[in-house]
Amino acid sequence: MSVPSLRPHVLMMSEITVDGKLTLKRGASSKILMKYMAHETEILLHKTRAECDAIMVGSHTIAIDNSFLTVRLVPGKSPIRVIPSSMADIPLTANVLNSDAPTVIAVSEQAPAERVAAIRGKGVDVVVCGKTHVDLPGLMAVLRKDYDVKKMMIEGGPTLNWHMLKHGLVDEIRLIHLPFIVGGEDTPSLVGGMHIESEDEMIRLRLLRHYLCGSNLVTEYAVSYGE
Repeated sequence: MSVPSLRPHVLMMSEITVDGKLTLKRGASSKILMKYMAHETEILLHKTRAECDAIMVGSHTIAIDNSFLTVRLVPGKSPIRVIPSSMADIPLTANVLNSDAPTVIAVSEQAPAERVAAIRGKGVDVVVCGKTHVDLPGLMAVLRKDYDVKKMMIEGGPTLNWHMLKHGLVDEIRLIHLPFIVGGEDTPSLVGGMHIESEDEMIRLRLLRHYLCGSNLVTEYAVSYGE
């Protein structure tokens, strides 16, 4: 995996159940589980957003959760919202297209022109990056160069998390552990993607710290690629 030298420092942050799930079942909003986070952990989430220049989630997460991705529980400026959407099929009613924070929608060259025009008509930036799918390493370089994004957090679903890790674009992971087991073979977990073939392909983490935030355990890791 190659890691571009000029890209944002990336923190992946997520709530997660004891059995590694993000939602109750496939297609369910993560907000259902997030409402069980301690208030102190909610504050930590918004404080982390305020410390970042940008926040990224996938278009599928936006379609299900319709999140605002703004800073609300603490003082601070809302980060730039970055949404990869290869075919520009993000709903025009999505909250991230509101004017309460700047937004960048990343699309591929194959995105229909009328969809791109409709998104731009909402007053947000559209970045064309990649032929058939959004080129994530290229997008990271654009965010660093053109938007001065030095630190970015991901609150993504399993697909975005997988692709960011696969490309070696995640530096740290912060997990909020929820004391529940939800089960389900097809329930979305922290990372999706293809199965690995051997332990050599495992992405290794180094525990940095762990602590209680309210009633929730929080763990923080550094990501080690090829070490």
